[in-house]
Amino acid sequence: MIEFHYSPTPNGWKVGIMLEETGLAYETRLMSLAGGDQFRPEFLALSPNARMPAILDRDPPEGYGSEPVSVFESGAILLYLAEKTGRFAPPESDRRARKALMEWLFWQVGNQGPMGGQLSHFVNYAPDGQDYGRARYRGEYERTLAVLERRLEGREYILGDYSIADMIAFPWAFIAKPLGVSLERFANVAAWRGRIKERPAVRRAIDLFKDRQNRGSRNAGNTPLLYNQGADHLLGPRPGGTATD
Repeated sequence: MIEFHYSPTPNGWKVGIMLEETGLAYETRLMSLAGGDQFRPEFLALSPNARMPAILDRDPPEGYGSEPVSVFESGAILLYLAEKTGRFAPPESDRRARKALMEWLFWQVGNQGPMGGQLSHFVNYAPDGQDYGRARYRGEYERTLAVLERRLEGREYILGDYSIADMIAFPWAFIAKPLGVSLERFANVAAWRGRIKERPAVRRAIDLFKDRQNRGSRNAGNTPLLYNQGADHLLGPRPGGTATD
């Protein structure tokens, strides 16, 4: 059984999709990010970065020993689950395909995800009047769509076959419209998005605790714990100071 520490966001969906696609037995531990669940000691033991998703695998694959295995960061989790199941990733013996997989996993966690996340912040949660930030990250997000558009030319999926490279990139392309970005210019991305969206496992993952999504009611103005974090949230107040200094 896998403990899946989750909140219904694009980053949470990445791992939910893989769990649903593989049919692995899992138990969802719904997190209240606005309530500070990510700073609880028991969660920090799984995810030192105080970010979900994270998993605890109580039945790890051969080579990990008998103790439960925790994994944090979405790219690492997807790679771990692909290796555990032998599915949705090229075999390690195919070095070129494996290299391509790593490139696109790293691209997503270092480019598409962060740029989409920043745009989402300025569109949905930041105070009004943040025109520069909104314009900058819209441009960066659209740039990542252009990268994906070029990659998908002549391909149905990022590596040719459906894989964790698609699962990790799909959620941030899925929400383009709510971010104010049209896919009209990105025909390959739109077609790829449509193919993945119709997969039953993907639909189940996106619907997981859908009623608990933050649709803008919690923002930087009323939820400082979620949107105004610093070192104090992990280390405690500085000597002689407070967590708000």
